[in-house]
Amino acid sequence: MHGNGESVAGSGHVVSAGGSGIAIVGMASVYPGARTPIELWENVLAQRRAFRRLPAERLRLEDYISVDRTAPDTTYSCEAAVIEGYEFDRIRFRVAGSTFRSVDLAHWLALDVAARALADAGFPEGSGLPREATGVLVGNSLTGEFSRANLMRLRWPYVRRVLEAALVRAEWTGENRRDFLGRLETEYKAPFPAVGEESLAGGLSNTIAGRICNQFDFKGGGYTVDGACASSLLAVANACSSLASGDLDVVIAGGVDLSLDPFELVGFAKIGALAHEEMRPYDARSAGFWPGEGCGFVVLMRQEDALAHGCRVYAVIRGWGISSDGSGGITRPEAAGQLEALRRAYRRAGFGIDTVCFCEGHGTGTAVGDATELAVLTQARREARRGAPSAAIGSIKANIGHTKAAAGIAGLIKATMAVHTQVLPPTTGCGQPHPQLTRSTPALRVLHEPEVWPDGHPIRASVSAMGFGGINAHVVIDNPVAERRRKLNSREQSLVRIRTPSYS
Repeated sequence: MHGNGESVAGSGHVVSAGGSGIAIVGMASVYPGARTPIELWENVLAQRRAFRRLPAERLRLEDYISVDRTAPDTTYSCEAAVIEGYEFDRIRFRVAGSTFRSVDLAHWLALDVAARALADAGFPEGSGLPREATGVLVGNSLTGEFSRANLMRLRWPYVRRVLEAALVRAEWTGENRRDFLGRLETEYKAPFPAVGEESLAGGLSNTIAGRICNQFDFKGGGYTVDGACASSLLAVANACSSLASGDLDVVIAGGVDLSLDPFELVGFAKIGALAHEEMRPYDARSAGFWPGEGCGFVVLMRQEDALAHGCRVYAVIRGWGISSDGSGGITRPEAAGQLEALRRAYRRAGFGIDTVCFCEGHGTGTAVGDATELAVLTQARREARRGAPSAAIGSIKANIGHTKAAAGIAGLIKATMAVHTQVLPPTTGCGQPHPQLTRSTPALRVLHEPEVWPDGHPIRASVSAMGFGGINAHVVIDNPVAERRRKLNSREQSLVRIRTPSYS
């Protein structure tokens, strides 16, 4: 029971018929090892993982790695999932070279992926959309690592003062100091673009959405949502509310995160969040995550509008809920707060969590985070209906790492592909399931191979995301089609045969 005496959105607490919802009519993404949602989905089915040693061009690990976890300004983890070989086509988007160099790459990746999502929805370059009623919501935190690095250029006066003071103590003459510092300034600033008229806007997070609106002349409103690692799913939830209220008719919603720099890596290391061995979500040995990066967007419309326009519908969002942990910890998850988000989502959806067959969890692989989330989902399902069949659970972070502000949208794309193809995906990275998953009658289960959606059960999935500050988001989707599949196709079967084994 909840603190106020309410059960968590069980079958007996139907509030609405849940007939109309928010249609997902377009999707696009770029994540490690996958340039499209289909590639991302196939990597999930094959249980491929995109982890590698963080490349030197992103970070010189020898400058930061230490086996001593108490050493200041260091990290103990060197693995990450990175995007390789990506190039932004600035000619296609008519972006001048000086502008391109002055703006954080997160802006350009978001613009590129948003354009792909529009094309996938049947609105290339935004054609055919009501531009006055089309909005853009982008989940992002701290813009990206490139703008943070570029700020070092403006810190040169401080660096110069420190060096000059040291040279004075070393009894260098004034002329020698000026010559040395003059040459050093040129070398120091060389990697960073000169500050120009685009630098300020190009280094801000809130202008990412505005840049997309500017490109396609959307006037419905564009803004950035920062809920840390829940940012992109919060963007989707806010987009759904805007559509449901009639404030907007179309929304491009998603998130972008390109932040594999010392600020985040050392910061996560100091709270013990990074895995020092393997990343194992929902495993009995969960001990942290490996970071990732990426971008994903969906195009959303009211279901009735999508059908009237003849749009392809991947899935329909039926419910969404947002909550905070209140007096709980800033970085520590709280069960009560997560339960509140679930309660709101299923009350809006008009059905219970017990009817959901697949849960795409937050699943970062941290011991406390995973245990709390599993306990919350278990409690919610048992409150909804005792004896309900176990739901499959997984986390795409096991494939592409924790992409932080872009994590929730990656999970939504995975869950959307699951209900669209009517396939329950396998649980990657879980070799020894958490004790919550191995009880005699568990509410949740681990899948070692994909399965066709079980007969007699609605094709429904959920997605959860949580972030620093105690923010929680939960979204519920379904597939409204009546025709059901009976078996995996040849492509899906081949992906199962070549799958990467889960962590042992």
